[in-house]
Amino acid sequence: MSDSTPDHAAEFHAASGGLLRLLSALPGSYDGPQTPEAAPYGLVGVGEGTLAAHLLQALALPSLTRAGTQFVLGSPDVAAAATDYADLSEVAGATARRISTGGRPGEIDVLVPGGPLSTYHFAQAVAYASGHADEAAQADAALAALALRCAPNVEENNPARDLAWSLWGRTPLLLAASDADALPHAWQQLLARTGKTLAVPLLGDLLPLVSGAFDARHEQGDAKVALILGDTDPSLLLAREVLDSRIDEIIHVPAPDGAQGYPAALALWYFGAWVAAYLAERYGAEPADPAVLARAQATLSGEGGSEDGGDLRLTAPRDDLRRTRVDDAGPDWADARDEDDEDDLDDPDDREED
Repeated sequence: MSDSTPDHAAEFHAASGGLLRLLSALPGSYDGPQTPEAAPYGLVGVGEGTLAAHLLQALALPSLTRAGTQFVLGSPDVAAAATDYADLSEVAGATARRISTGGRPGEIDVLVPGGPLSTYHFAQAVAYASGHADEAAQADAALAALALRCAPNVEENNPARDLAWSLWGRTPLLLAASDADALPHAWQQLLARTGKTLAVPLLGDLLPLVSGAFDARHEQGDAKVALILGDTDPSLLLAREVLDSRIDEIIHVPAPDGAQGYPAALALWYFGAWVAAYLAERYGAEPADPAVLARAQATLSGEGGSEDGGDLRLTAPRDDLRRTRVDDAGPDWADARDEDDEDDLDDPDDREED
């Protein structure tokens, strides 16, 4: 064994433990604005905000509105697209509310932490701002209950660890009811980004997919496990019957404690984050974002700015649980930050790793 092995093991356990601690502390950590904005509401997500916008469809928010408030969720790597959506909504007559993990101060209304756990902060910000405070509180309660069951100190009957063991060495197939396709989207992202595992979402009309996908090569069903996420419907139950004779195992992952709607969607995303973290641990892989992802996002966002500070940008450290900063949009925001926010400036050397 090489001399570097102990250091590598220590780095792995530090990275894994850091994410698990963040997951444990996540429920209730949103402390941004909770006052509803003017109705009606529209919601668009790009970049890091895409998944949160998809999960928030459980609140029946339309994509675009010509009045009231248009929420635009984004990140620095897709700043141009977010700006276009905000400008179009304001031309149409709505007020744009821009929620982002970073960018120019005048283009951000709410700054949230970056990284894979940003989905929680994006989602809760919109839930409160769209008048769904009760659902946001229910979601936090569901997450808190899950945290108690999935925490690293729970060694027996830990549902996240047990499911990670079932996924280890297999290719997950992700299924959900036709009105809940945000769940396969969420789990595919989590299992890839955190769990370092490719999962295959089965979307659309399930019966043609599951009835024909393995007929030409039956061995393709080996080492496959299907995860049925959330509530079932008649089509999903029939698809389960068909798959039962074609793949190794089928596991139903229901919403915890009978949760429904948005709380159920966010809770299932949170449970998937725990499963992904434990799966990475089982593979001996770091659950942190790969360096190539950070470099790609930095390249797309044009990080660096000018040396004279003429291109000032803000960012929240990745996977940090510092509270959301909210102020009137505009250059004065940058001047009003306190000393604790100095390292929030978008200097790649100052950004915390996962």
